Amino acid sequence: MEKTLLITKLTWNQKEYLATALYHEKKLLEVSLEPQDKQSILHNIYVGRVKNIVKNLNAAFIEIAPGVSCYYDLDELKNPLYVKKINSPRMVQGDEVLVQVVRESSKGKPPKVSTNLNFSGKYLVLTSESNTLCISRKLDIETKKRLKESLEFIRDGDLGFIIRTNAAQASMEDIKDEYCRLRQEYLTLRDSAIHRTVFSCLKKQLPEYLHILRDMKKGQLDAIVTDDAEILGQIRQYLDQFPQQEYILKFYEDPMISLNKLYSLDTRLCEALRERVWLKSGGYLIIQPTEALTVIDVNSGKSVAKKRAQEHYFKINMEAAKEIACQMRLRNISGIIIVDFIDMKSDEDNELLLKTLRTSVREDSVPVQIVDMTKLHLVEITRKKVKKSLAEQLMT
Repeated sequence: MEKTLLITKLTWNQKEYLATALYHEKKLLEVSLEPQDKQSILHNIYVGRVKNIVKNLNAAFIEIAPGVSCYYDLDELKNPLYVKKINSPRMVQGDEVLVQVVRESSKGKPPKVSTNLNFSGKYLVLTSESNTLCISRKLDIETKKRLKESLEFIRDGDLGFIIRTNAAQASMEDIKDEYCRLRQEYLTLRDSAIHRTVFSCLKKQLPEYLHILRDMKKGQLDAIVTDDAEILGQIRQYLDQFPQQEYILKFYEDPMISLNKLYSLDTRLCEALRERVWLKSGGYLIIQPTEALTVIDVNSGKSVAKKRAQEHYFKINMEAAKEIACQMRLRNISGIIIVDFIDMKSDEDNELLLKTLRTSVREDSVPVQIVDMTKLHLVEITRKKVKKSLAEQLMT
């Protein structure tokens, strides 16, 4: 089954966006929309200034630009890199410190920053406030053991490293080259920071389409299609770094039908913004975001066979579990999610439902945790907040 990464410009409500969309055949799996007139600050590294300390929250607000204040959790404070330090052992107002944006602003909340700077590659992630070697939880036990033994040379007295899933398919030479490159990038940034003024942006994130390419495992993507010549050139230049990746890169230039229309991107976005999602079994989902959490209700619809009701409910719930995993990823729903499945009497059926849900969310690039089913048969889910939801992206 072919997976295609589509990169094209899109007009929505008279605003221009750069759309990066991942398709499986003709099904839209996930999409990111970046306003053409406003670049994302996610993952950027800045010289920030501590605006104030809020003791009752044990938090600081750090400005990364005039009037742009970000939330910083003081519980995470370990070994920050100060550019300018007021004479105090604690972080105080007026300190200038290197911070990285780890979460975009969302639902009226400010962006969140961290002093634990991350430098991500295809196989490794360097972390500045740790000195441990960690391995992706997505890898099996045998692969973890093999990588840990082979990559002992990565251990660094001052820095931490995370071995990514992609490392399982890479050569030791490629991983070592990336280790050296990430370490040098960090040291260069650290040493040059003292010469930079407050609010300087020391490192900008990759464009979203390159970010996705970097995170893709070998064999996970078949084709990349764009109708923008400049983007095509950037992708070619990036892919030259990884000649072992076998992507088909296509430049689309058919004047008869746009790339957007060919893949029905507008239609798929409209569907992803609707409250109701129909299931093939005759049931449907109602997805309702609120300020605090997102509620998903599973309904049986009109097709209920009374004699075999429990069997019918099981079928709908199982289909709903798979679709909910797809919708969370597509709509980029994050935070707390409560799912009200159709009540089933069998504990065995409920266990199988939770197992199916856990299996279905493994394809998601964002960490998802299926917490449990409550006594009221509500399933609790958390999905890490990183980027704005699809609805918020289109309102930006």
